[in-house]
Amino acid sequence: MTSTVDSHQSTADVTEALGTVIDEVIRPQAASIDREGVFPREGVDALGAAGLLGQASSPEVGGGGHGMRTIAGVVERLAAECGSTAMVVLMHYAATAVIEAHGPRDVRAAIATGRHLTTLAFSEYGSRSHFWSPTGTATRTDDGSVRLDARKSWVTSAGEATSYVWSSLPLSGDAGPMTLWLVEADSAGLTVSGGFDGLGLRGNGSRPMTADGLLVPSTAMMAADGAGLDTALGAVLPWFLVLNAAFCLGLADSAVAEAGRHLTATTLAHTGAALRDAPVTRRDFARLMIRTDALRAFLGDTLTALETGRADAMLRVLQVKALAGETVAEVTDGAMQLCGGSAFRRELGLERRFRDSRAARVMAPTTDALLDFVGRVATGLPLLDEANR
Repeated sequence: MTSTVDSHQSTADVTEALGTVIDEVIRPQAASIDREGVFPREGVDALGAAGLLGQASSPEVGGGGHGMRTIAGVVERLAAECGSTAMVVLMHYAATAVIEAHGPRDVRAAIATGRHLTTLAFSEYGSRSHFWSPTGTATRTDDGSVRLDARKSWVTSAGEATSYVWSSLPLSGDAGPMTLWLVEADSAGLTVSGGFDGLGLRGNGSRPMTADGLLVPSTAMMAADGAGLDTALGAVLPWFLVLNAAFCLGLADSAVAEAGRHLTATTLAHTGAALRDAPVTRRDFARLMIRTDALRAFLGDTLTALETGRADAMLRVLQVKALAGETVAEVTDGAMQLCGGSAFRRELGLERRFRDSRAARVMAPTTDALLDFVGRVATGLPLLDEANR
């Protein structure tokens, strides 16, 4: 596809450009990406060429300047077609939020024009899904640079991204719980190991990465030393959780749509009745629709809370991924049951959506962690104990 980058694309322009990329590249390749477990490089490049990877970037550096609502719409539509591509783009936007706030102008400009794919590198073997407790280290060297050492357990787009927003313990032990760095993909000492052979999201390229004596300039630090957790909670977490909810909504909505088509088009030869003609089937289908529409309404309210600075905005952000993860699991499971044996074949695409939907529950922060966060905030406790900060 030829480049159609426009730093002043309206929401309607974004919708049109996205539809073209979906029709020409993403939808035709979704099944093979899942089947073969390959990174959706052609789709990601097409999204970049269409200016879509830069829509969350500031117009000051050539980006689209769009807020979370428009970006959530992009992720939702991508998830309806290819969960792997949607997850890659979701992580790109979440990392972009940090780089926009604290990253160098040249990297921001590269992201804005679609030439630069970025991602988060938070989860580690030592602390697993507790992303707020890194075990990887950062150490000053004699020449003024910084040495990073860490074993990251899951990094989406590992080996495919241009840069990584990397977490570590702070340089100074009393500075705070975490520091963030911008690590370039070609940095010496940075390696990717193994492949990804998962239940779902099989093309998202989530693989372990190791930093072994990786050297970065001191200017690679984003925000102050030790301020990484505050940055992660303030800049990354809202984008990550809201976009995850949009991802789940796209999966759930597409599963309901596919189930509806199947129930309408499939007839019983011995009676001539369509599957939809059974009242019990219609009832169960209606429940899936209502669950999905309820998630859509909650996500919309969360976005409104953020846009208007409502007092409950952070509570909504914490709630929305927990609700979304459970909703999409239940809806895709229900769609599988409604469509019976046909859903187990790959043609409908339901079993792929069913598998992809399982990631939301276990992706940090997990549903269990979010429920604890919600309970803490709702009862007046701090989000994290001081021991974890």
